Amino acid sequence: MRKTWVLLAALLATAGAVLFLTTTPASAAAIRVMPLGDSITGSPGCWRALLWNKLQSTGYTDVDFVGTLPAQGCSVPYDGDNEGHGGYLATNVANQNQLPGWLAATRPDIVMMHFGTNDVWSNIPPATILSAYTTLVNQMRASNPAMKILVAKIIPMNPSTCAECAQRAVNLNNAIPGWAATTSTQQSPITVVDQWTGFSTSTDTYDGVHPNAAGDQKISDKWYPSLVNALSGVTPSPTVTPTVTPTVTPTVTPTGTGGCTATYKNVGQWQGGFQGEVTVKNTGTGPMNGWTVRWAFANGQQISQIWNGTLSASGADVTVRNVSWNGSLAPGATATFGFLASWNGANTDPAPTCA
Repeated sequence: MRKTWVLLAALLATAGAVLFLTTTPASAAAIRVMPLGDSITGSPGCWRALLWNKLQSTGYTDVDFVGTLPAQGCSVPYDGDNEGHGGYLATNVANQNQLPGWLAATRPDIVMMHFGTNDVWSNIPPATILSAYTTLVNQMRASNPAMKILVAKIIPMNPSTCAECAQRAVNLNNAIPGWAATTSTQQSPITVVDQWTGFSTSTDTYDGVHPNAAGDQKISDKWYPSLVNALSGVTPSPTVTPTVTPTVTPTVTPTGTGGCTATYKNVGQWQGGFQGEVTVKNTGTGPMNGWTVRWAFANGQQISQIWNGTLSASGADVTVRNVSWNGSLAPGATATFGFLASWNGANTDPAPTCA
């Protein structure tokens, strides 16, 4: 009988050890970082690819970029998840309560925010933009009371269609440090990252607004030290797998001929204006070295701003061609461009074709 109890005790001890080994986490959770903003962050926002790879090469391998939007190319492997919504205004995102859903789906520990370019373009006063910033910060802290928040002084802008935008950007940037100082807390600090100084619209953008390769490198270099500082001392939040994955159903079935299709989506509209988005896909079996998308507006709509594409318009007829960095598509690959436009009375979705 004694031998039986000794054997049973040994088996129980072994089982306990096995149970301990199988329930102990293999490694610490990654720190989740959300890049938040507009097309400068996400369309394609290749500064994120540069920043991600610099973090990896300098030993910061426990970082997970998060967002409900996927990567959009950039020609190098990287963690491309983001919340860079082309054409979005910070004021609209705040007023329409869009951020809480993105936060709930991704649960970031750190937010990197470069937001306000489209607000400046729309001549929204700095005080109104900063009020929207405050709303967004409060939503971040509701998601994670210890959220670390990096807020950029936005890069300069000098579009050909907005002579006043350059000074408007300066006015916003001048107001950001004071706002940050009064909004920052010890538990959830706000760090201002100066993306404006040293950035040139003539050499670092391809259209006076959106960064080219040189601009992407400058943006990455500016984010890096502040993000590294923010990573220090962060305790990652428990990982939660969202039960619902956000999806967007295109409003128009893709059309096109040969190896190229174009899918149109009305991202959102308001009185007198709307935002459209077109996704180009290479459906052929070989690489595509350029694309052209065409459609005709049925109700007199007129495009006022476009990103990630080169616009030609004549009356109702619209032609958009790729820009230098998004024309080469491997089989199955996609590129997306967006625009802002006016409408009056009716806003029928166009049916784009691609060649």
